[in-house]
Amino acid sequence: MSVEEVATKRESVIEQRSIDYVPRSERHGKVWHQGPFWFSGNFVLPTMVTGFIGPVMGLSVGWSILAVVLGACFGTFFMAFHANQGPRMGLPQMIQSRAQFGSRGVIVPFTATVFVYIGFMVFDTILATQGLQILLPGGKLVWFPIIIAVSIVIAVVGHDLLHFIQRWLTYILVLVFAIITVTAIINFGGGTEAAVESAAGWNFTAFIVQLSLAAGYNISYSVYVSDYTRYLPDHVSSKKLISWVYAGAAGSAVWLMSLGALIASNIPNADAIGAIHHVGDMVFPGFGTFAVLISTVALISIMGVNAYGAMLTGTSAVDGFRKVKATVRLRIVGLTLVGLATLVIALLIPDDYLGSFNDFVIMMLYFLVPWTAVNLVDFYFVRRGKYAIAEIFKPEGIYGRWAWRGIAAYLIGFAAMIPFFSTTFFSGPVAIALDGADFSFVVGLLVAGGMYLLFSRSFDQSAEAKARTASQLLLEGTDD
Repeated sequence: MSVEEVATKRESVIEQRSIDYVPRSERHGKVWHQGPFWFSGNFVLPTMVTGFIGPVMGLSVGWSILAVVLGACFGTFFMAFHANQGPRMGLPQMIQSRAQFGSRGVIVPFTATVFVYIGFMVFDTILATQGLQILLPGGKLVWFPIIIAVSIVIAVVGHDLLHFIQRWLTYILVLVFAIITVTAIINFGGGTEAAVESAAGWNFTAFIVQLSLAAGYNISYSVYVSDYTRYLPDHVSSKKLISWVYAGAAGSAVWLMSLGALIASNIPNADAIGAIHHVGDMVFPGFGTFAVLISTVALISIMGVNAYGAMLTGTSAVDGFRKVKATVRLRIVGLTLVGLATLVIALLIPDDYLGSFNDFVIMMLYFLVPWTAVNLVDFYFVRRGKYAIAEIFKPEGIYGRWAWRGIAAYLIGFAAMIPFFSTTFFSGPVAIALDGADFSFVVGLLVAGGMYLLFSRSFDQSAEAKARTASQLLLEGTDD
């Protein structure tokens, strides 16, 4: 085999695209693949940990599950509608935001997004290490670098490998956790002393906190959902795409968070790895270890998804200030930096990560809610999915460096949320008056989305129409 043939084969395996536009000739994939992709992407142990919160705060299993269902189903709504942007624009999720914020103005939501990606990678690294330590020797300094390195390699290969792994993991996870769930229900379905004590546990603050965390957790996937739909043909059914993404992400969140609520109500001071191991061994000795290892594989896979998204967002941020060429080498450099940041933070974070995880989920909700409101209002109500894609890559293009409408709406929405904030280190006056209940995400969505819609009343779409035609000719050679 010649050097040229080897290079061509390697390129066919490793994804060549980065933050650039995906031409129609390279579009591929099936809409239904989005269902299992987001099911397994959300079917990871941090999802289950989110379900611990209600019972830890004194909420009963029933009320906790209701809060989970309402929160997860609400949060997934936004994520699923973001998914529809991918095939229409052929771009990764966050770079699309330049149309609302400008090539440099978008740095605020970009920074928050990278924080989300790396934060999830940190918690996934800690949990994956705990899972491997059940069977294998080695401490943090051994497993943290290995786990992060494997996830980075997966991300380097890119989009198609991530889709392949996630799709096949779904079938294994469904089988294993169906057994775990049935076992938990049989053993914890109301007969234990802890379950009886918590059966009538109602706490308004705990209910709102659990609902907010479940909503925020799934809203967080909005920042990269188009990264994995952008290769789909641009004519795919919006209804089918949104439905598959919603079913996969909401279904796995409701299932695993509810399982977490059931476990936390019956196992004092439960931790994710120990709980799965304990319940699994109720089936037969050794099954718990197998379930933990499968969960660890799922964690490493979603770390690849997060690393990939962090690389795309980081590259988009740099490109707004200094033009970069989207190459495989640049992707590897970006992913390496993401991996190093993850390693350093994972080594520094306290061993008791549950409190840190709660604050992390809440903080990402605060930063992402105004962005998702602005982005969706622009796509569905202002520009109605019609953008001059080529102009998004031009710093001096029609979208500009600093787009005041998006920036102002984001900042006003964020400011409106502050009185409703409720964390371990800061609580706003409204949250204090409500005994810690946090309604900030509702306020942020309404205010940021409403302000952007108001500001866009003066938006001149006719000026953008000519740019769209020129952009389409440049990208595809047609004006349709």
